[in-house]
Amino acid sequence: MEVLENLNLENLKIYQDDSLYKFTSDSVILSRFARVKMGDVVADFCSGSGIVGFHLFGLNKNLIKSVTFFEMQQPLYSLSKKSIEINGLNDKFFAENVKIQDIGKEYAGKFSLITCNPPYCKQGAGETQEKECISMCRREIYLPLEDLMKSVGKCLKFGGRVCMCHRADRLVDLIAEMRKNNIEPKRLQTVSAKGKEPYLVLVEGVKGGKSGLKILKNTEN
Repeated sequence: MEVLENLNLENLKIYQDDSLYKFTSDSVILSRFARVKMGDVVADFCSGSGIVGFHLFGLNKNLIKSVTFFEMQQPLYSLSKKSIEINGLNDKFFAENVKIQDIGKEYAGKFSLITCNPPYCKQGAGETQEKECISMCRREIYLPLEDLMKSVGKCLKFGGRVCMCHRADRLVDLIAEMRKNNIEPKRLQTVSAKGKEPYLVLVEGVKGGKSGLKILKNTEN
């Protein structure tokens, strides 16, 4: 069932569908972690229904020049298009229904900031009875981390930043793939439930950046 939800931020609204993947708190945490600069041209990879992009814009509307969604699942892409329309943001928000690996050459070096809440689990990890449309958002069925970071490296301008969240136990994988694509991790923050070990990591990397990682205080969700 399709529903229109209020984000309680700058009067922004977003469409979701109970039969598709619905965003979690990780997306909101990511949008708060990302640091926006004046005039940023933003892309949101694996954008789903658009939560990270809309929430990021709501927090930084006077700084962001544009936001482009990239989502391979057509139903989720359609929801994001409807949300762009109902929020009256056709002049600032754009959407592409495409696999991340197939993003066109016209986007090479275009973005100063890329956000991404990717599939967390390796393909084949664990048993699941999920619908494919849900599993695609949680597991690397069509988008291995290696392919994702290649596309991030291609689409970021030199000096541009990528902000990502991932499972804490895959931090080494994430940093290794960043460095393979000339993206240097610069900020790292862990997220945990109260009194528990971290389950999530947030990482900001800079294309062509110098080495030197700042580790922020853990935040509890």
